[in-house]
Amino acid sequence: MTKKKIAVIGSEDCGLSSLKCCLDEDLKSVCFERTDDIGGLCRYQEYPEEGRVSIYKLVIINTSKEMMCFSDYIIPDHYLNFMHNSQVLEYFRMYAKNFNLLKYIQSKTTVYSVKKRPNFSSSGQWEVVTECEGKKKVNVFDGVVHCTGHHTNANLSLESFPGISSFYIVPNNNKKVVQGSASFNQSTNMGHLL
Repeated sequence: MTKKKIAVIGSEDCGLSSLKCCLDEDLKSVCFERTDDIGGLCRYQEYPEEGRVSIYKLVIINTSKEMMCFSDYIIPDHYLNFMHNSQVLEYFRMYAKNFNLLKYIQSKTTVYSVKKRPNFSSSGQWEVVTECEGKKKVNVFDGVVHCTGHHTNANLSLESFPGISSFYIVPNNNKKVVQGSASFNQSTNMGHLL
């Protein structure tokens, strides 16, 4: 019997664990990663390439390591309970190395489209169009796992919203500001600017 071919799109936590599970099930798998490294959003870049978002330099993950670790690869004891993004990225790299996943990751490959093949009702196959080093390629897979997350695309600037220039801002004199969990992290990031 021919091995089923699976495409995994994205190599952050979901992509890495999906790739590992597919390989554990003896599926012929490849992971497409748009950038030159794994880690997705957890990989800070001072100047992200066009169309990519990046986290802030000082971001600390807001989920404890006990809650976010892979069940088959525990986060080292000496890592902080709420890790800096560099520790999260290092953990992902250790995971990928430990399970020999890197050889299945095709870096610098953009996925342009995923669609059902014309004979999908009988074959169950998908057509995945990718581009690597300026060359487009049409790939056929038996399954596709989409792991890029909802932070893949940069948010639009405020100016792009109709009516924003005429929006009335309520004066904030004598007002109090309440901060919640993630905003403390942002305050720390911006504190040096004040």
